[in-house]
Amino acid sequence: MTIDEAQQQVDNWIKTYGVRYFSELTNMTILTEEVGELARIMARTYGDQSFKKSELGKDLGDEMADVLWVLICLANQTGINLTEAFAKNMDKKTSRDKDRHKENEKL
Repeated sequence: MTIDEAQQQVDNWIKTYGVRYFSELTNMTILTEEVGELARIMARTYGDQSFKKSELGKDLGDEMADVLWVLICLANQTGINLTEAFAKNMDKKTSRDKDRHKENEKL
């Protein structure tokens, strides 16, 4: 699935099942919540904290998909074509950082 197809699929789902998009501010808050849930799993899986019994069985991929879903909602609401934005961002990173990481002694 392409990013364009994902944006269209989310839009179709919202119009079919979701009635309408939540407000941009509400979705920004939901995105923050979803990133927090992802961070919790990352901290428990790869960090020093252990899972609580109620957290067992949480799926890392599912949490990442939740973040992506809300990000796509925000892009759709604000008229952002994520394919174009991502390509532009990759060009920016490549031009800015093409030698930076290679020359980083810490890496």
